[in-house]
Order: sequence, then structure tokens, then C-alpha cells
Amino acid sequence: MSTQPKQIHLAAHFPGVNNTTVWSDPEAGSHIAFDSFARFARTAERAKFDFLFLAEGLRLREQGGRIYDLDVVGRPDTFTVLAALAAVTERIGLAGTINSTFNEPYEVARQFASLDHLSAGRAAWNVVTSWDAFTGENFRRGGFLEQADRYTRAEQFLRTAQELFDSWHGGEIAADRSSGRFLTDPAAGSFRHKDEHFAIEGRFNVPRSPQGRPVVFQAGDSDEGREFAARSADAIFSRHAELEAGQAFYRDVKGRLAKYGRNPEELLILPAATFVLGDTDAQAQDAAQEVRRAQVSGQTAIKLLEQVWNRDLSAYDPDGPLPDVDPDPGEHTLARGRASVRMVRDPLAVAREYRELAAAEDLSIRDLVIRTSARQTFIGSPQTVAAAIDAYVQADASDGFILVPHVTPGGLDAFADTVVPLLQERGVFRTDYAGTTLRNHLGLAPRP
Repeated sequence: MSTQPKQIHLAAHFPGVNNTTVWSDPEAGSHIAFDSFARFARTAERAKFDFLFLAEGLRLREQGGRIYDLDVVGRPDTFTVLAALAAVTERIGLAGTINSTFNEPYEVARQFASLDHLSAGRAAWNVVTSWDAFTGENFRRGGFLEQADRYTRAEQFLRTAQELFDSWHGGEIAADRSSGRFLTDPAAGSFRHKDEHFAIEGRFNVPRSPQGRPVVFQAGDSDEGREFAARSADAIFSRHAELEAGQAFYRDVKGRLAKYGRNPEELLILPAATFVLGDTDAQAQDAAQEVRRAQVSGQTAIKLLEQVWNRDLSAYDPDGPLPDVDPDPGEHTLARGRASVRMVRDPLAVAREYRELAAAEDLSIRDLVIRTSARQTFIGSPQTVAAAIDAYVQADASDGFILVPHVTPGGLDAFADTVVPLLQERGVFRTDYAGTTLRNHLGLAPRP
């Protein structure tokens, strides 16, 4: 008896200006004008993607005490953009990253419930924490929470917000014109919550939305992050886009669900993925090399190496050899507001690896950064890319991908026009939406 292939979930990330995008490309548009967001969302919806995703930046990143203008220089407010997109799209889900460290549950719950109403059930919340006091300086509390405390607050934040969503059950509004009776339950929206982070009570003023609660996403690779997702999330974003690492992550996270009374299909695993397409695989490989050199200019290479060395390397030639000085392993970080600097846990060991690789392959600083930094996940003709995506998902390395084009807003067009039809021909991706809500698209059961 043959088994049906897994259905692939696809989403699109509007990345903003950073060192994975090529803002200098002639095809690149504004990263803040609404037309860019609208075109991007409509392309994803035309391709029948599950959702569009917006990340969050709460402070301009700095390096060496100056604004890091090679990376994200600012993002417009998430809710404003998603609410506007709800008016120009019909089916695609609208997912926004909202921080649990510097916001309040009532405010966030009200905004997501409103977005779910405005979009007719397409809202999703990527619950994140903030890891540094540098970002907190933009907010009243400022300060810093240890990692365990951040996840405790995030769990309690989410639980509190869910109590607010559930304070309306869905049948309270009678709106009987003849009797003048509007509510069937005079206690509708009542809530009371107290824990170590929040003590609130009152009335939630947004009736139950089409999904009941927004779909909950989580992005975290730590043990605490994986456990949080297994307990509370509908999907987890993964950074593991290589097959064996993806399979290990998939097994680990899905294996945590049973102790919370959940089934494996109740949590989707979605890595971010970049791509370069060409008429042939060879053309795509050539184009990918051009893209990488556009993404990593000499100036960018120096900045990225500084994040490992934790030193000012502006005097070094990006086309010359690696610095002869060792990294500074001190706690003070030259780059502020970048989560990636935490991943370099042993900069001295990384420097040794870099020097060995540079010596073996005769690499300059720029060549080395290109060689060691993230490459495109999928490179090839549409046929090659479609086959690779399908193979990855069928091998239980993920449930799909969040695609990040290197040019916005038009960088998704070729994928929508060439790769998606091939996935549809394989029978692993929808030809049309089967439902109206994001929970429908993701195959998640409706909230009771």
C-alpha cells in the first residue's frame, strides 16, 4: 500500500535591508514603502503560500559605537503593515514578530485579536524574547533578563494573552434589535490573572476572533526555546537547513511533544531558506556566486569578521590576509543588538579554523567570509530546486520552508512562476487554498 507524500508548507519572509539582501540590485525596491509589502504579499498569495512573515527590529544595531548601516536600518511597525496587508489580500496568513520582553499582554492580545478580525482569521504571532539590555534601553524598563527568566516571562506572557483571547467564548453577542439585548453574557470578557510577572484583571474589549487565538510561532534553538515550542507553539522556525542537521532538529523537537499530550503534526518545523534560480544548474551556480559577492562587499566582510574578532579591523584590507592578532574573547561585544554574536562561543577556536582554511585555499578576508558565511539553501534550475525541497520535506528534515529572497519585493516572482507549479505537479503542494484561515492552511485543528 502506497503512502501519500507529505504536503509542503511554504511561507515568505520580507527581510528588510540586511547582509542577506542586495539592496543595490537594480531590481530592488523600497523596504519601507507599502507598495513593496503589497507586491510581495500578493505574489506569495498568488503562489498559494501559507503566510507572509515579518521579523522585528526594536533598535538600530551598532558596531564599534556607530550605526551598523550595512544591516537592518529600521523596520516599520509590524501591526501597521499587517493590518494594511489584510485589506489588499484575501487568503494568505499574516505573521508578525512581537517581543514578550518589552510589551504587555493586554496590549498585544488586543492587537492580535483585532488583526484576526480584520483579516478574517489569518493572524499569527511569532513570540520572541529580547536577549540584551542594549535593546531594552529603548524602553521604560530597560534592563536585562537571564535566559531562563526570559522564557519564564514569555510563557507567562503567552498564557496571559491566551486567557484574554479565551475570555470571550464566541456566542456572547446576540445583537437582538427587537429586544435591545446585545450580550447574552454580562460577564463577557472578564479576566483575572496573577503570576510573578503579571497581575491584571478587568474586561477584554475585543470579542472572540475567527481563529479564537492567533497561530503561535516560536523561533529558538536553545533547549529552553525547543521546550517552549513543544509546550506552546503551533510552529517553530529553525535555522537548520542542511539535511542531517534538519533531521536531528526535527526528531528532537517532535519527540518533546508527547509529554505535553500533543501529537507530532500539531507542531510544524519550518527552516528559513534562500534560493537562486537559473535556466540550468550551471547558470544558477554562476548567479549564486555573483549574489554572494554582492551580499559580501569588502566593507561588509570586514564588519562580519569584526563580529568574530571583537576588534576594530577597519585598517585591514578585505582583499588581503586575515588579521595577525587574535580575537578579543572579552565579554564586551563590538557588535550590539545582533543575536548572531552569541553563536561564536569560542572566538579563538574559530580564528584558528579560519586561518587553517585561508592558508589551505589561499583566501583573502572577503573570500573567507563568503566561503564560511551562509550560502543559498537551494541553487539550480526550477526542476532541481523543486526536487530538493520535496526530498528534504519527505525525509522529515522539515515540514516546509520560509523563503527569503535576496531581492525585494520582486525576488519571489520567479519561484512562484516556475518552482511552485512543479511542486503542484508532484502533488506535494496545494493548487488552491482549501480554507479561509491560517489554521486551515497549516492543517491545524480549530481552536475550541
